[in-house]
Amino acid sequence: MTTYPPDQRDFSRSAPVRLWEEGFASDPRHYYGALRAQGPVGWAELAPGVPAYVVTDRRAALDVLHDEETFSHDPRAWETTVPVDSPVLGMMRWRPNALFSDGAAHVRYRTTLIDVFDLVEPHDLRGRVHRAVRLLAGRIGPRGEADLVGDFARPLLALVLNDLFGLPDHEGDRLNDSLGKMMEGGAQAAEGEAQYAQYVLELIDAKARTPGDDLPSRLLDHPARLTREEVTWQVFLTLGAGYEPTANLLSNTLSRILGNPAYYSTLTSGARPVLDAVVEVLHHETPLANYGIYYARRPVSFHGVWLRDAVPVVVSYGALGHFSEQEVTDGRHPNDASHLSWGAGAHACPVKQHTLLLVTEAIEQLTQWLPDLDPVLPRARLSWRPGPFHRSLTALPVRFSPRSPSSDQPGVPS
Repeated sequence: MTTYPPDQRDFSRSAPVRLWEEGFASDPRHYYGALRAQGPVGWAELAPGVPAYVVTDRRAALDVLHDEETFSHDPRAWETTVPVDSPVLGMMRWRPNALFSDGAAHVRYRTTLIDVFDLVEPHDLRGRVHRAVRLLAGRIGPRGEADLVGDFARPLLALVLNDLFGLPDHEGDRLNDSLGKMMEGGAQAAEGEAQYAQYVLELIDAKARTPGDDLPSRLLDHPARLTREEVTWQVFLTLGAGYEPTANLLSNTLSRILGNPAYYSTLTSGARPVLDAVVEVLHHETPLANYGIYYARRPVSFHGVWLRDAVPVVVSYGALGHFSEQEVTDGRHPNDASHLSWGAGAHACPVKQHTLLLVTEAIEQLTQWLPDLDPVLPRARLSWRPGPFHRSLTALPVRFSPRSPSSDQPGVPS
């Protein structure tokens, strides 16, 4: 029997906070409060029978994010402890890519991703966003009503990313459906993972046969000479990481803006930059709430808790944001350097500038085109998708004055 230091908590016999429950999506603050009541590190379940340590304190989170000697991103020891049909395996199983690697392998994979994304110039990305907004404008403008999740945020990301990855527009529904199932971690998670993997495999096969001016082709041709399997898993990571969290960041920001009419008017008038709203969401309602997943390399004492190995240690960006929102900020707006939604340390997000540009440009284009967006429901009545990892709206219904993208009205994308 393992003997724990007398001043350390061992949660192995404690009831976990169940982040997979339906109630977590509708009221995450209640669950984060229960975790924080346990101290800087709480005890939770990501799925039935899948326990995890959850870090809800900023200082403890930074200690995890910067300590590569103690914490690893490699989940393979953990994988042997969970059922093969666990609904969270699709999001957490090991793959040879930048997210699940440490040391030299991580540096090699990360360097290739930085290199190929650096070739995406801001003006090029901006043009792709404008094109996507124009296409969506033609669909929703004349109706005078729309769901800004299903009709705008998610299809916009599918259009932009498929364009960057060398896929046609009509493939967007496959991307949306497969990643949505996998991210929610429910009964359809395994099906979603298989569908998304097939999507990526078909893409890499096509680019290996006929290279183009796109991200997968650049990875296949990179001087690091990644194997085809390695390229497949880098694309699996980057396409998924680019789609789900960014679509959620876009819709969460729109809901936050529209839920505050005074705030919305300052944005549409140009008195306040859209970036302020995006940064507020990254602080207080981050789209990737519980996906900073690490593993202690060995049993270790950490902020008053005895961490076992082969148990996930989850940095909860959602909990950090919730508790930072409760703090007095003396009237100042948060800045992009003071939150942890991009991560920190060796695994910090390498493409945050691309993400910020994409989201701010999409919102600016939409609100210029439709300056009278009016939410159908108050923000407190919006519903959220289930799942332990994300903060993601189910829908964001709005009304507006019908407009045609081909009209001569000011603000129409062209």
